[in-house]
Amino acid sequence: MESVQGIKQRFELIGNDVKLNRALEKAIQVAPTDISVLVTGESGVGKESIPKIIHSLSHRKHAKYIAVNCGAIPEGTIDSELFGHEKGAFTGATQTRRGYFEVADGGTIFLDEVGELPLTTQVRLLRVLENGEFLKVGSSQVQKTNVRIVAATNLNMYEGIKNGKFREDLYYRLSTVEITIPPLRDRSEDIHLLFRKFASDFGKKYKMPTIRLDAGAVSVLEKYRWPGNIRQLRNVAEQVSVLEEKREVDAATLSGYLSPADSTRLPALVEPKGSNSGDFSNEREILFKFLFEMKADLNDLKKLTLELMQSGNTDQVKAENEGLIQKIYGEHPQTEVYQESNEAEILHLPQPPATETTPAYIEREQPKDRFHYAEEIEEEETLSLQEKEVELIKKSLERNRGKRKAAAEELGISERTLYRKIKQYDL
Repeated sequence: MESVQGIKQRFELIGNDVKLNRALEKAIQVAPTDISVLVTGESGVGKESIPKIIHSLSHRKHAKYIAVNCGAIPEGTIDSELFGHEKGAFTGATQTRRGYFEVADGGTIFLDEVGELPLTTQVRLLRVLENGEFLKVGSSQVQKTNVRIVAATNLNMYEGIKNGKFREDLYYRLSTVEITIPPLRDRSEDIHLLFRKFASDFGKKYKMPTIRLDAGAVSVLEKYRWPGNIRQLRNVAEQVSVLEEKREVDAATLSGYLSPADSTRLPALVEPKGSNSGDFSNEREILFKFLFEMKADLNDLKKLTLELMQSGNTDQVKAENEGLIQKIYGEHPQTEVYQESNEAEILHLPQPPATETTPAYIEREQPKDRFHYAEEIEEEETLSLQEKEVELIKKSLERNRGKRKAAAEELGISERTLYRKIKQYDL
């Protein structure tokens, strides 16, 4: 069995990280078998090296090795690419085509980004894994294939299964052995080694002296989070090699090639409670909570109003809802309430002062009819409640010089309700 160090030299893999060595050990151990392997890890960590190692150490090494990027093939043609199609199976199928599973018979297929496969294709792939059978698109003849499948993904497969985007049975067939490649930020000791290797390669490629980093630049390199992993590190090394005239790079120069959003490996600082920061998440939560409570109070108020309208025994209803009444109106409500027929809303109008021409209002402490909190008008006065309402609205509009918003505030009603009343009474 080949050693880990031998595999690193053969495939030009750099690094001494424990997790990386463990991943290579698992690849070496599983290679002689025909077990399906799932390689997981973030984008750019080098997952494509594992299937190459497995194929080269297996008994299939003299057969074909095909790598397929499942995320790069359109959903409408991926079945044809993987399994082939018959002539006339769909528009444009002018001849019979062999798919990857037929071409790679006896060899290895690497399915990169397998989490992007459509559900219909996942069903076909599951059948290949279970009994080696598949159907060409447009064919009814079952064909057999003998391939070793190695798949890779940078997605969280459990989330995909939970969201219904990936079949659970297919996941367990693919992940008989799961090999995880660690992200570059967890291999801090390997970062400078990789940069030196890339810098040397690009120096030879562009016929320039090799870039070197001073101590400060090495520190910046190792503290950076590298969201793009090895792929991003290689790109940075190439940019610096081509663009910098000075072949020794300091920390300030190197920082210019790194995105400031991920420039540190330190944990993010959390603002203490009560601090005036730019994050309004706490204020939003408080506001949402207040709005939900207000909605609940409004629903309770509607329920109480309906009971008062439909029940003649207002004293009993008030007693049963005493807590709610105090919560909404306070212990001593100061406004008079009246209810308009065929109206769903309740208006709160201030009590006008009594004059010689204005009837005196008598507050009924214990109303016995269904119009509780109403006002009783003296018998000798012929003005109706509607006429009094019109008079109050007119006076309020005159005092506020026709400004509806100010008049509505004075009357204790909404501007929309006032506008409707003005149209209703043709004021």
